[in-house]
Amino acid sequence: MVANFKHIDLRLIDPPFRSELNTLILELDYLRKKPLGGTTKSLIFFQLKNIFHLLESIGSARIEGNRTTLAEYIERKIEGGKTRDERFLEIENNEEALDFIEKNIDRNKIDRAFLSEVHKIVVNGLTPPPRGEGSKYPGEYRKINLAITQSSLTPPDVSQVLSYMEELFNFINEEHPPQYDLLKVALAHHRFAWIHPFDNGNGRAVRLLTYAMLVKYGFRVHIGGRIINPTAVFCSDRQKYYDYLSLADKGDDGGLLSWCEYVLGGLKEEINKIDKLLDYRFLEENILQPAIDFAFERKYITEIEYKALQVAAKKQVIQASDIKKIASGKLPAEISRILGRLREKKMLQSEKEKGRKYLLQFVNNYLLRGIIEMLGKEGFLPIPINK
Repeated sequence: MVANFKHIDLRLIDPPFRSELNTLILELDYLRKKPLGGTTKSLIFFQLKNIFHLLESIGSARIEGNRTTLAEYIERKIEGGKTRDERFLEIENNEEALDFIEKNIDRNKIDRAFLSEVHKIVVNGLTPPPRGEGSKYPGEYRKINLAITQSSLTPPDVSQVLSYMEELFNFINEEHPPQYDLLKVALAHHRFAWIHPFDNGNGRAVRLLTYAMLVKYGFRVHIGGRIINPTAVFCSDRQKYYDYLSLADKGDDGGLLSWCEYVLGGLKEEINKIDKLLDYRFLEENILQPAIDFAFERKYITEIEYKALQVAAKKQVIQASDIKKIASGKLPAEISRILGRLREKKMLQSEKEKGRKYLLQFVNNYLLRGIIEMLGKEGFLPIPINK
């Protein structure tokens, strides 16, 4: 047995009736069940979700010491192509893991097999420790004892990892009254970090587990759903994250409830903030139109392209007749070329395959710089752009 290890019971805790935590649980439960009825088209919604997956992934990597800036990664996205730089690969792996979760969470339990796949994706292609952020045993529990960075806690002995993880999976999948779901998300996050089941990548894996549990417990992220970015709670102040984990490491009700209040308070703030983007008027006026201005001012687009994209942002869906109104005197063939150039630049996309109606496209092109800039101005970024 490892010295200084202290067993903590995994258990649900009832918060005091009039506590801030109890209020947070009720408010988040309301948000979970609330019909969204957003006015943002699904193709625009999914682009936004991709951007927040990117933010989630950079934030998670930066907690672990990856110093890639948001600006650097955005340029990498715009340039495209493969990279051998493991700083970028670590972030790309996290994006891939988020996609895996969304595609598989509905038909799979959160169990050892599911989490092993997530861990394999997280560490894929990365150099194992001590020189890199990969793993010597991708998808397998650690075969060594280790210490946790930024913590005085000693994790369980390697011989206990399997039994502690099985207990955690049972806890996650056991049916409890719905009001306990959000407490379980916070408690499972701490428990996983406390066990530290893998030789490396535990921090990235536990934040992905939190995302998976939120989706599993009813925070819908598909069409008609919302965008959630739980890592924003942790990466905006890394020391605060570690401090609250340390409080929970004490294992008493007070420490665990303080940790839960920290997690759920941050989640509520993030969800309320990001839900504003589902209101298309807010999105258009505060993010899309200013991002198009940003691109034009830097000469990424021509004047006629600028006007066409302004119309696309205003109407969400456009066709050739809309361009004709801003391109007086242009022949139909010239209007087709304008639309064609914007599609080649990946700034417009067809609403349907081979269709002649188009929507704004802003992921992986020069508009992305402006989108990120405006998200930052409106307080949606959990990390600075250039630091």
